[in-house]
Amino acid sequence: MNTLSSINYPIFFDNSITELVKFIKQGDYSRFFVLTDENTAKHCLPVIREQIDDLDNFDIIEINSGEESKNIDFCVGVWKMLIDFSADRQSLLINLGGGVISDLGGFAASTYKRGIDFVHVPTTLLSQVDASVGGKTGIDLDNIKNIIGTFTQPKAVFIEHAFLKTLPARQILSGLAEMLKHGLIMDAGYWNLLKNSDLKNPSADLIYRSIEIKNKVVIEDPHEKGIRKSLNFGHTVGHAVETYSLVNDENPLTHGEAIAIGMICEAKLSHMQAGLPETALNEIVDTINSLYPKYKIAASCYKKLYSIMLKDKKNQSGKINCTLLTNIGQCRIDNVCTEEELCESLSYYSTL
Repeated sequence: MNTLSSINYPIFFDNSITELVKFIKQGDYSRFFVLTDENTAKHCLPVIREQIDDLDNFDIIEINSGEESKNIDFCVGVWKMLIDFSADRQSLLINLGGGVISDLGGFAASTYKRGIDFVHVPTTLLSQVDASVGGKTGIDLDNIKNIIGTFTQPKAVFIEHAFLKTLPARQILSGLAEMLKHGLIMDAGYWNLLKNSDLKNPSADLIYRSIEIKNKVVIEDPHEKGIRKSLNFGHTVGHAVETYSLVNDENPLTHGEAIAIGMICEAKLSHMQAGLPETALNEIVDTINSLYPKYKIAASCYKKLYSIMLKDKKNQSGKINCTLLTNIGQCRIDNVCTEEELCESLSYYSTL
C-alpha cells in the first residue's frame, strides 16, 4: 500500500514502526514522550520499545483507558508530567493508543507551551480509521463529547495493522461502524464490498480505503465548514446515546455501538426528510442489526436524549443539525431535525 498524504503530513501503512523511528531520528527533537494506557502499555508498547530503546531522551506517560479519562483532569495530569519531565517546545509526543489517546494526547500537545509536535500511532480499528486522521483534538466536559478541543494536525500517522490482533471482537466492531459510515456517505461500492467481507477481521486493504475516504474529505474541508460535516452521519443521535450509556450503564456502549444506533436512527430520518429509498433504509438496518446487539432505549428516555443532543457542538442557532443520506453512498449536510422527528427515529429503532 502507498503512503497517503494528508494536510502537510504523511500517513504510513507499510513498515510503520520503522518509519516512526526514522521520523524521530530525522526530526531533531530534544526529547520525546509516549502517551499510552494500561492496555497499549502491555500489548503495543513492547513492539515500539524494541526499536526505540536505543534512542535517548524519552519517557512514558500512562493514563487509564476508557472515555472516562478524556477530560480536563487527565489532561492536566499529562501537562504536569510533561512539566516534570522538562518537556520543551522541541519535544515530541507520540500518542500510542485508541481514540481517547489520540484525542486527549493531541489536545494536550496542541496546547502545551502553545503547541508541541505530536504523532499518532493508533492501536485500535476505531482510532486507525477515524480519530487519528483529520486533526481534531478534544476532551469531554460535563459528559458532552469533544466539546473542548482544537483543529491541530499531527506531524505524521503510523498505521500498524498487526496491533489489531490484540483487540477483542467488540473493539473491532466499534471501529467497523466508522468504516460502514464511510461507505454510506461517500462510496456505495465500498459499502457493498464491506457487506461481502469478513467484518470480524477487516483486511488491511479495507482499512486503507476507509482512511482514504476520510482523508479526502478532511483535505477538502479541514475545519468542518462544509463537506466534512458529512462525517457526522450517525453522530448526532449516536453521541447522545453514547453519553447516556456512559452515565447510566454499568457496561457502557462503545463508541461504535452507539454510532451504529445513531446510523439506524439517522437513516430513518433520511427516509423521512432526504428521500432515502425504503429499500436502502431496510438494507442499512438489516446490515447494522446483523452486526451489533440491540440496545434498549425506553420511551421515557427520549426527552433526555434530546436534551443531550441540544448541547451537541454541531448545532447552529439552537437547532439540531444532522447529516442525512439521499441514497447509499450519497449524503446531504445541514439538515435541521425537530424534537418530534428525532424522537420518532428513536422510537423506530426501539421497535425493530
